[in-house]
Amino acid sequence: MEKNTILAVVLSIVVIVGFYVIQGIFYPIQQPAAPVSAERPDGAVGGGASGVSPVSPDAVQPGGEAHDGAAVAAASGSSVEAPDHEERITIDNGLVVATLSNAGGDIVSYKLKEHSDKEDFVEMALSGGRESHAFAIAFGDINTTPVTSFFNMRRVSDYIVEFYRDFVVTGGSGNNTFRLIKQYEFRPSEYMFELTITLDGVQGMGFNFSGVSYTLASAPQFGPAFDKLDQRYEYRHYYTYTNGKLKQEKVNNNGPTIIGNRPSWAGVAGKYFTFIAIPYPSQFAIAFSTKPEPGIAGTSRLYITRPSLNASRTEDTYRFYMGPKSQDALAAYNNGKNSFNLTNTELIKAANTSGILAPLETGLKWLLMVFYKIIPNYGVAIILLTLLVKVIMFPLTRKSSESTLRMQALSPKIKDLQAKYKDNPQKLNQEMAEFYKKEGYNPMAGCLPMLIQIPIFFAMYNLFNTHFDLRGAMFIPGWIPDLSLPEAVFSFPNNFSLPILGWTAIRALPFIYVASQLLYGKITETPGQVGGMQMKIMMYGMPIMFFFILYDVPSGLLIYWIMSNVLTLIQQLALNKYLAPQRAALAAQAEKSLKLPPKKKKKR
Repeated sequence: MEKNTILAVVLSIVVIVGFYVIQGIFYPIQQPAAPVSAERPDGAVGGGASGVSPVSPDAVQPGGEAHDGAAVAAASGSSVEAPDHEERITIDNGLVVATLSNAGGDIVSYKLKEHSDKEDFVEMALSGGRESHAFAIAFGDINTTPVTSFFNMRRVSDYIVEFYRDFVVTGGSGNNTFRLIKQYEFRPSEYMFELTITLDGVQGMGFNFSGVSYTLASAPQFGPAFDKLDQRYEYRHYYTYTNGKLKQEKVNNNGPTIIGNRPSWAGVAGKYFTFIAIPYPSQFAIAFSTKPEPGIAGTSRLYITRPSLNASRTEDTYRFYMGPKSQDALAAYNNGKNSFNLTNTELIKAANTSGILAPLETGLKWLLMVFYKIIPNYGVAIILLTLLVKVIMFPLTRKSSESTLRMQALSPKIKDLQAKYKDNPQKLNQEMAEFYKKEGYNPMAGCLPMLIQIPIFFAMYNLFNTHFDLRGAMFIPGWIPDLSLPEAVFSFPNNFSLPILGWTAIRALPFIYVASQLLYGKITETPGQVGGMQMKIMMYGMPIMFFFILYDVPSGLLIYWIMSNVLTLIQQLALNKYLAPQRAALAAQAEKSLKLPPKKKKKR
């Protein structure tokens, strides 16, 4: 049994290390790039390449041909004069409180009313200043400074707001004036809204600024706010959905990453929230950027670039989802239960897990939801899920216990072989293999339940870290208010943390886990293991090591593990009683095999 247990632990460590290596390859931690700075006079639109002076875009002349030395500026003296100060307007649709500004006609705040971040609603549009508002437009590529001029504002209805302003293309053979219109349409009780962008120019002109018409940018960051991503408790993943397949994109840390294909939709997903853009038509180019910006150390931008246009007028409609990464909320855009009448968008794929454990995690999530519907408490649902897992694994657990008894019976012969071939390891391995084959014994049988629990543990860990419905899910009021976070019986004041350990609170569940693990080890130990130093390290050292590893994990995960230990302990006590006759018979057999045969008398 000692070798089996040690082998199981070694294999467990190999699996754990391998898991994190694979995770590091496919989900690398993104390091921030060096910050850039750019200044631009208010109201002008020009290039803004990092580290160099802004470069004006090319002029657009009739026919859409580009000419050097032109720029776009807010028109003065046009038929409709724009205001000279900022005005803001707020729209509340029941789920979202959106604040819009006539500075650029952008969204400056987009808060989710049903979801809190510390003491306020979750902010989904975090910017570092006027040039980084959400849904700002730049007449040029990604590096072009966006429009920040003051627009005229018109409230069409309770949920529709329109911004408009005239601009002029200068520096070419003639001046061409056009109007930019941005119309936002929100819907009651929807996380999705619609943005229509209209460019309306004089007859015969086109829109070609360095090969594109314009670039639309999301806010530099969507919530919850972060200074630095740890890729475990908070992360940002970048997705595109093309031809029925979801792909996670790798984003270059040193600058924007332009996506070569033309996806049906693209998005940025965090731990619990996501931002998804649906461009119409889908031929528009998509790019992602994590490049730091003034006021925002860590960014997660999405850009949509419209190709150049030969026509003098275009009207482009976009739909954006900014809300929880919840299967229920996203499924509404698959089954048509939304005010936009969208079907089969597959936005729900943004909520699904990915990776080698995705099928297992999906299955556990489904079972968890089934139990939650029976008893609407996720803590109880976790306990019921743990009970089901133990019931399913009971045949393997019983086989493992029987294997342990079998190992005890074979132990004397194994020791004889080890003593006989102690100086010949190769011969020993050969003899051991033949002995196991002759006895019909598989030494890995006792390790199997422990090895199977490793992928289940990782799947549960991912589930508690990403399943939106667990965010803020209370188990025990006053003690475990959020199963997705570590619990605390006492939090240190003033952001104090213990030196070296880094603890910010005293938690009860890690201590309960250690107690359950030590009790389980004490109950399941066999008489032959008591004096073994290796088994003492296994019995006492491993739980203490895991105590520090698991100290700050989500409380739901520790509840699962504690309940797993308790249920395994109950199973083991029942199995000990069930296997007691076999244990006695094997002990008698072992004692008999150790007795030496009587010496024969010599004939005289």
